[in-house]
Amino acid sequence: MSQKGNITQYDKMTKTPISKLVLTLSIPSVISMLVTNIYNLVDTAFVGQLGTSASGAVGIVFGFMAIIQAFGFLFGQGAGSILSRSLGAKDKESASVHASAGFFSSILFGIIISVVGFIWLDDIVMFLGSTVTIAPFAKTYIFYILLAAPFMSSSLTLNNLLRYEGKASLGMVGLMAGAVLNMIGDPILMFGLKMEIAGAGLSTALSQLVSWGILLCMFLSGRTETKISFKNAAKVTPAMLGDIMATGFPSLLRQGLNSLTTVLLNAQCAVYGDAAVAAMSIVSRIIFFAFSIALGIGQGFQPVSAFNYGAGKYSRIRKGFVFTALASEGIIVIGSAFLVIFSGSLIALFRNDPEVIEIGTRALTLQALATLVLPPCMTTEMLFQSTGNRLGASLLSAVRSGLLLIPTLLILSSLRGLSGIQEAQPVSLLLSTPITVLFLINFFKKLPKEDKSQKEPQ
Repeated sequence: MSQKGNITQYDKMTKTPISKLVLTLSIPSVISMLVTNIYNLVDTAFVGQLGTSASGAVGIVFGFMAIIQAFGFLFGQGAGSILSRSLGAKDKESASVHASAGFFSSILFGIIISVVGFIWLDDIVMFLGSTVTIAPFAKTYIFYILLAAPFMSSSLTLNNLLRYEGKASLGMVGLMAGAVLNMIGDPILMFGLKMEIAGAGLSTALSQLVSWGILLCMFLSGRTETKISFKNAAKVTPAMLGDIMATGFPSLLRQGLNSLTTVLLNAQCAVYGDAAVAAMSIVSRIIFFAFSIALGIGQGFQPVSAFNYGAGKYSRIRKGFVFTALASEGIIVIGSAFLVIFSGSLIALFRNDPEVIEIGTRALTLQALATLVLPPCMTTEMLFQSTGNRLGASLLSAVRSGLLLIPTLLILSSLRGLSGIQEAQPVSLLLSTPITVLFLINFFKKLPKEDKSQKEPQ
């Protein structure tokens, strides 16, 4: 790309009004997440037609996919944060080297997950919380997910790299193509070709391959600031790789703990039968869909935060944080109200089983109310990670995703049974909020009051 193109991108990220810039970068992320989550909900609804045990298998597989996604985010967020700060400092070569390192590392770890998964498939399915009746469905579904693991992890990495460049619209194209293909493939493979749950797994695997190809082409066709190549990968040093993994560790920790808590949640629910596993799985999908718009706005803030931190534009980071937190909160208020009012009807859309509806309705209502405190917590975690504050990002991710949820789940399920399981996630989220606020206050106290350009002599 020409020097003029570089300057144009730099000016865009450091001079465009914050609200306009965050929204511009958010729109592709929001659309991508909505389409992807619509697919997830459609997939859940299709599989639900095969029975309660098959519906429960979706929750089991969701926990395993979180492990794959964890490594995609590890290298995507890690390399992306460094990449964006390097571009902000006008060091394009370093940005390209880190982008290449993140991509190839993500593929490698995806292959490792795939090999390990096939070797211990039976044990993994039971470890993830399957009951005896859910296990056959889960094994069939996971088989295809394992085939796609390298493409799934590296697709997430590529999408994150594009977002951190400030080119989320390019990532949107790849993700949307895969999600739409998945929605078309599900009914054809599951019911048209009578593959049932195997069709759902194959459809997911094929869509991931298509997304991967499109996203990679964005880098190979010269449409990005950075270049992914074997030549750039050869320049990677152990220190660079360590920096990427340390920066991306909060994402790995967050996703890993999410996977662990999903496994634990499935195991606790399994005591109460397949209906409980299916209900909580459906609730998780609905909540994530409702939160996806707010999360998409947060993802639009990440490249703004990282790029301007690298450029020394600290005032823009403050403005971006306030705008993102308020915009996300407004969306969550509306979404939570909708979920509370229509909780029972929403659960019934995915599995019209009275027991599933009863369990899911209460859980969905409680979680919808608790998400009202989530936007500032989410924005704080994104702020810490995008600015390279590794320790703070890791601690906040650990607190919200597992350190509070795991003991809360174990204690409440022991004291209150199924009701305690329904209450655990909302309670742990509320408990994590004051901790996040303290971290946030401390961060802004230490952030320089003036931009670098203001300090430099004229």
